[in-house]
Amino acid sequence: MPETVGPPKQSQVRLCPEQAASVDELYRRYSSWLGFALQRKLRFSGSDVEDLVQDTYIRVARYSSADVARYPKALLLRIGLNLARDRFRKDARLVVGLDDRDHAVQPACAADQEELLELKRIVMSLPEPLRDVFLLSRFTRLTYAEIAVHLGISVKTVEWRMTKALAICAARLRD
Repeated sequence: MPETVGPPKQSQVRLCPEQAASVDELYRRYSSWLGFALQRKLRFSGSDVEDLVQDTYIRVARYSSADVARYPKALLLRIGLNLARDRFRKDARLVVGLDDRDHAVQPACAADQEELLELKRIVMSLPEPLRDVFLLSRFTRLTYAEIAVHLGISVKTVEWRMTKALAICAARLRD
C-alpha cells in the first residue's frame, strides 16, 4: 500500500514505499538547508518558507530518484524558487484586481471604472515577461533586485523590461 509523505496542506501525495523512503531521506537531509536558502533569497517569513519547503517536496516527489540524486540541492532550490515566482504572479494579479474572483478595486464613478478597465486591458496585453516585472514592481512593491532574484534574471533585464512595459503602457494610454 502506498505511503503518505509529510503533512501536505491540501491533499496527500501517494507514493510507493521506495519513493516515500527516497523523498523522506531527501527531506531529512536537505529541508533545513532549503528553508534557509529560500528565506535568504526571498526574504520570506518563517511560515511562508515552511509552506514553500513543503510544497517543494510535494513537487519533487514527481521526479525519479535518479534525476533527484544528480543535483538534489539545485533541483530543490529551483523548484522552490519557481513556486515562489508563481505565488508572486498570483499575488500581483490579486493586488491589481486582475483575478476575476477578486473585486477589491472599486472605482468611484463610471469614468473611473472605464479608466480602470482600460488600464487593466493594457497591462494584461503586455507580453508576459514585461507584465510580470511590471506587476511585481508596481503592485507588490518589490525592488528591482528582489524581482531579479524572484524571476531568476539579472537586474539589468528587470530594468529593461520595466522601461519597455512603461513605454508600451504610455503609448497605449496616449492612443
